Amino acid sequence: QVQLVESGGGLVQAGGSLRLSCTASRSIFSMDAMGWYRQAPGKQRDMVAAITNGGSTNYADSVKGRFTISRDNAKNTVYLQMNSLKPEDTATYYCHMRTRLLYRDYWGQGTQVTVSS
Repeated sequence: QVQLVESGGGLVQAGGSLRLSCTASRSIFSMDAMGWYRQAPGKQRDMVAAITNGGSTNYADSVKGRFTISRDNAKNTVYLQMNSLKPEDTATYYCHMRTRLLYRDYWGQGTQVTVSS
Protein backbone atom coordinates (compact mmCIF):
# COMPACT_ATOMS: atom_id res chain seq x y z
CA GLN A 1 0.00 0.00 0.00
CA VAL A 2 1.01 3.58 -0.65
CA GLN A 3 -0.11 6.41 1.57
CA LEU A 4 -0.08 10.02 0.41
CA VAL A 5 -0.05 12.86 2.91
CA GLU A 6 -0.84 16.39 1.73
CA SER A 7 -0.07 19.64 3.49
CA GLY A 8 0.15 23.36 2.80
CA GLY A 9 -3.47 24.31 2.26
CA GLY A 10 -5.05 27.26 3.97
CA LEU A 11 -6.67 30.65 3.62
CA VAL A 12 -4.97 33.32 1.52
CA GLN A 13 -5.95 36.62 -0.05
CA ALA A 14 -6.23 37.03 -3.81
CA GLY A 15 -2.81 37.56 -5.32
CA GLY A 16 -1.09 35.55 -2.63
CA SER A 17 0.82 32.28 -2.80
CA LEU A 18 0.74 28.82 -1.29
CA ARG A 19 2.85 25.71 -1.72
CA LEU A 20 1.24 22.32 -1.42
CA SER A 21 3.26 19.22 -0.57
CA CYS A 22 2.46 15.55 -1.06
CA THR A 23 4.71 12.98 0.58
CA ALA A 24 4.46 9.30 -0.32
CA SER A 25 5.18 6.34 1.95
CA ARG A 26 7.35 4.74 -0.72
CA SER A 27 9.79 5.93 -3.34
CA ILE A 28 8.13 7.99 -6.03
CA PHE A 29 10.66 6.53 -8.45
CA SER A 30 8.17 3.67 -8.81
CA MET A 31 5.43 6.04 -9.94
CA ASP A 32 4.49 6.40 -13.58
CA ALA A 33 2.80 9.75 -13.07
CA MET A 34 2.15 12.18 -10.25
CA GLY A 35 -0.13 15.15 -10.07
CA TRP A 36 -2.62 17.42 -8.42
CA TYR A 37 -6.37 17.55 -8.92
CA ARG A 38 -8.93 19.90 -7.46
CA GLN A 39 -12.64 19.85 -6.86
CA ALA A 40 -14.84 22.82 -6.03
CA PRO A 41 -18.39 22.46 -4.69
CA GLY A 42 -20.76 21.36 -7.44
CA LYS A 43 -17.96 20.74 -9.93
CA GLN A 44 -16.02 17.76 -11.25
CA ARG A 45 -12.60 16.80 -10.01
CA ASP A 46 -10.20 18.13 -12.63
CA MET A 47 -6.50 17.79 -13.26
CA VAL A 48 -4.52 20.87 -12.29
CA ALA A 49 -0.94 19.78 -12.91
CA ALA A 50 0.91 16.55 -13.61
CA ILE A 51 4.51 15.42 -13.86
CA THR A 52 6.21 12.20 -14.94
CA ASN A 53 9.46 10.71 -13.68
CA GLY A 54 10.93 11.85 -16.96
CA GLY A 55 10.15 15.43 -16.04
CA SER A 56 7.35 16.15 -18.50
CA THR A 57 4.68 18.48 -17.11
CA ASN A 58 1.12 19.33 -18.02
CA TYR A 59 -1.13 22.08 -16.68
CA ALA A 60 -4.74 23.05 -16.91
CA ASP A 61 -5.18 26.17 -19.03
CA SER A 62 -6.62 28.06 -16.08
CA VAL A 63 -3.40 27.77 -14.06
CA LYS A 64 -0.69 28.04 -16.71
CA GLY A 65 1.82 30.69 -15.80
CA ARG A 66 0.70 30.75 -12.17
CA PHE A 67 1.20 27.20 -10.86
CA THR A 68 4.33 25.06 -10.99
CA ILE A 69 4.58 21.35 -10.22
CA SER A 70 7.87 19.82 -9.14
CA ARG A 71 9.21 16.71 -7.42
CA ASP A 72 12.00 15.71 -5.08
CA ASN A 73 12.71 12.01 -5.38
CA ALA A 74 15.00 12.00 -2.34
CA LYS A 75 12.15 13.26 -0.18
CA ASN A 76 9.43 11.21 -1.91
CA THR A 77 7.54 14.46 -2.33
CA VAL A 78 5.65 16.29 -5.06
CA TYR A 79 4.99 20.02 -4.75
CA LEU A 80 2.55 22.47 -6.24
CA GLN A 81 3.64 26.09 -6.05
CA MET A 82 0.62 28.34 -6.51
CA ASN A 83 1.18 32.03 -7.21
CA SER A 84 -1.19 34.88 -8.08
CA LEU A 85 -4.07 32.99 -6.54
CA LYS A 86 -7.60 33.88 -7.54
CA PRO A 87 -10.91 33.27 -5.75
CA GLU A 88 -11.81 30.74 -8.46
CA ASP A 89 -8.85 28.63 -7.33
CA THR A 90 -10.77 27.84 -4.15
CA ALA A 91 -11.19 24.06 -3.95
CA THR A 92 -10.09 20.90 -2.25
CA TYR A 93 -6.78 19.82 -3.76
CA TYR A 94 -5.92 16.13 -4.04
CA CYS A 95 -2.57 14.51 -4.65
CA HIS A 96 -2.59 11.58 -7.07
CA MET A 97 0.01 9.00 -8.02
CA ARG A 98 -0.08 6.02 -10.36
CA THR A 99 2.37 3.14 -10.12
CA ARG A 100 4.30 1.70 -13.00
CA LEU A 101 3.50 -1.70 -14.53
CA LEU A 102 0.21 -2.40 -12.73
CA TYR A 103 -0.99 1.22 -12.90
CA ARG A 104 -2.50 1.26 -9.44
CA ASP A 105 -3.94 4.60 -8.35
CA TYR A 106 -3.41 6.30 -5.01
CA TRP A 107 -5.05 9.45 -3.67
CA GLY A 108 -4.39 11.74 -0.77
CA GLN A 109 -7.12 12.82 1.61
CA GLY A 110 -7.25 16.34 0.20
CA THR A 111 -6.24 19.74 1.50
CA GLN A 112 -8.46 22.80 1.41
CA VAL A 113 -7.37 25.97 -0.37
CA THR A 114 -9.51 29.06 0.10
CA VAL A 115 -8.75 32.33 -1.69
CA SER A 116 -10.57 35.42 -0.47
CA SER A 117 -11.37 38.40 -2.69
